[in-house]
Amino acid sequence: MYEDKTLTCKECGNEFVFTAGEQEFYAEKGFENEPQRCKACRDARKNAARGEREWFEATCAECGGVAKVPFKPREDRPVYCSECYAKKMQSEEAE
Repeated sequence: MYEDKTLTCKECGNEFVFTAGEQEFYAEKGFENEPQRCKACRDARKNAARGEREWFEATCAECGGVAKVPFKPREDRPVYCSECYAKKMQSEEAE
């Protein structure tokens, strides 16, 4: 029913593909307008609107290394570095 379309980004002028799957998603959500910007420009616009994210340093509860996280750590909750967090998620998925 849908076919990929090539559109031009109004921000940077580059062409981008509005895929059949994306068109279907837009239709399901009731969006009537096609995207005006490529993914890179949409992401940049979202990040600019959100503002710069503040990062906090904490000690990883697993390995004792430095963990940089986008939230203020609390004393009553463990914080994991990205490597230990990934291992923890893998082991929980296996259970």
